[in-house]
Amino acid sequence: MAARRRRRRLKKQTRKQLQVWGAVAAVIAVAWVAGNWSTVWPVLVTVLAAAALGGAGWALLRAHRRAVGQDRAWRAQEEARARELSMAQVDALTWQEFETYIAELCRRDGCRDVVVSGKSGDLGADVVGYLADGRKLVIQCKKYAAHRSVSSQDMQKFVGTARLEHGADVALFVTTCSAFTRDALGLALRQDIVALHRDLLGSWVKGAHLESLIPLNGSGGGTRRRPSA
Repeated sequence: MAARRRRRRLKKQTRKQLQVWGAVAAVIAVAWVAGNWSTVWPVLVTVLAAAALGGAGWALLRAHRRAVGQDRAWRAQEEARARELSMAQVDALTWQEFETYIAELCRRDGCRDVVVSGKSGDLGADVVGYLADGRKLVIQCKKYAAHRSVSSQDMQKFVGTARLEHGADVALFVTTCSAFTRDALGLALRQDIVALHRDLLGSWVKGAHLESLIPLNGSGGGTRRRPSA
């Protein structure tokens, strides 16, 4: 107990000594500044001005970044709204009309020899054609309600026929629904099937070129996270 009291007394003494020396240092500093005011004040004014300018610059930078972020968010919302407006017309199509429309989009983007099957038993090849560089394109079209998802079973059927039956160089699974299930998208990525959900289809409808959408393959929206391949 006695040792503890001694330590407390030493700490108090140390604090008091520090306070005294701090006060002495402050008095000396004030006296020095007063004695050298003609030299000190230009430096002080410069430092204060630089601090003010720096603070104003930082505030402006933050405001700019915030405005840019808000503008990007607004643009993304407007693009999503525009896609949905265009997709409303696609939603009104029958499944046969939807396949024909997808073929028209392919032709618009420079594909050639585009043919629409338009019948059942086509083994997943609803639309067949060739990209501008000569690669064979095989498309499976699924006209589903927006709230639905493409299942793994749907994807398995297309995987089994796209290349083995139809010799596709590029196999595209395009749907009007919002997403592929995690298993379906994982299978598509492993088997090199291009998965275009509603958001990507909306971009295609709005004018995005097919070959710019192929590398996205299931990303860019949708309602589920993109699994690793």
